[in-house]
Amino acid sequence: MVRLLGIDPGLRFMGWGVIDVEGNRIRHVENGVIATNSADSVPERLKVLHDNLLLLINRLNPAEAAVEETYVNRNGSSTLKLGYARGVALLVPAMAGLHVAEYGALSVKKSVVGTGSASKDQVEMMIGRLLPGVKMVRADAADALAVAICHAHHRASANHIAAGVRMA
Repeated sequence: MVRLLGIDPGLRFMGWGVIDVEGNRIRHVENGVIATNSADSVPERLKVLHDNLLLLINRLNPAEAAVEETYVNRNGSSTLKLGYARGVALLVPAMAGLHVAEYGALSVKKSVVGTGSASKDQVEMMIGRLLPGVKMVRADAADALAVAICHAHHRASANHIAAGVRMA
């Protein structure tokens, strides 16, 4: 069994989701968001993200982490601030000794729903099917669980390739 942490980076809300994977089975462990106060300075908010993500990793002890890649939007300032949060999301697990994978939104949607053009509602619906009984705190947490599931699928494929297993 391996425990995976999925992270949906954001400066206001950083979504996170943890699953356990054993063979083809996935089990929900926990999910949530790390929220920051938009009235605080960016450095203070980044510290909140850092400290809480580190506490989360220490408490839930994942073996690996996966972070969703961000897209560039028209507002350069917003993109830059999102990049800061993404840096924290990449750095904290790496500093904790975890392997960190990155996946684009299309790859995440395709892994969870089967199509890269899936809507947020479709992703949330599939999360509910793949992880029966899961209660998601916010859409950010659902996105983070989707990133963790995406990593589980990619990880299984990579392990099969490394072992020389042919998939039909």
